[in-house]
Amino acid sequence: MSEESQYSEHPGGWIEWFCAHEDHQFLCEVDDEFIRDPFHQVGIKGKFNFFNEAISMILQPTSPEDQDLEDERFLEVYQEASDIYGLLHARFIFTSKGSAIMRERFLQGKFGHCPRIYCEKQNVIPIGLCEDLKTARIKVFCPRCEEVYMPKKKCADIDGAYFGKSFPQFLLMTYPDLHPKFQLLPDTQIQVDFQPTLFGFKIAGKQGSKIKKYEQQLQYNHIITQPIVQSVEQNILQQEQKQYRIQKQEQQDEQQQQQQSDQNKDQPHKKKNKKKHKQ
Repeated sequence: MSEESQYSEHPGGWIEWFCAHEDHQFLCEVDDEFIRDPFHQVGIKGKFNFFNEAISMILQPTSPEDQDLEDERFLEVYQEASDIYGLLHARFIFTSKGSAIMRERFLQGKFGHCPRIYCEKQNVIPIGLCEDLKTARIKVFCPRCEEVYMPKKKCADIDGAYFGKSFPQFLLMTYPDLHPKFQLLPDTQIQVDFQPTLFGFKIAGKQGSKIKKYEQQLQYNHIITQPIVQSVEQNILQQEQKQYRIQKQEQQDEQQQQQQSDQNKDQPHKKKNKKKHKQ
């Protein structure tokens, strides 16, 4: 295949064409200089068979034609080019320029909103739950409830490794103004027990899901208050039983008094009958 047959004229080139796909709307355009830098390719090159061809494809100033997407050899290189671009993208968004781009997209709500009602459409940040390719698809992180959700937007073709686990925390620490300023009102069951990390290390003061902590506090309060509640309930039950015994005793006393009264009435009548019988 010649390069002229592989690509058609496109002012934005392969990168703009690739990021313009509907499934790739979370991705930003990585600078050509960043991609060419051997330092940024460390640890990536050895994972692919067509690395050099894939890099050449990524850096092409033109986009593929429809007929090229039907060529098996082209598709093999294209698949590796997609993953290489994704791994370079995961490094680019940690630069000052890349994080600034992602900050603007976050503020514009390009990544969607938190599905929780009480988060009031809080903007979310893309996150990958694994650094390895073909392990987990992209998810979104809500900085308000600090939970991870499936994105509502179409991102079926984005691997979680294109962003990595550390990006949301890095973005929030780089731009503290992105932190939500309102109070959390938990009312959602946890699907994933998410633990925020930065480059594999736990962050001081960050203990994961705020909703999870809320549920744990409720459970703790239940454990603490349960003996008190049981004691109160037991006292109430004892009082009710005591009251019931008193009422029952009173009823028995009344019955005995009634019986005694009836007996006393019958005695004079019996005496009269005896006198008549003697006469």
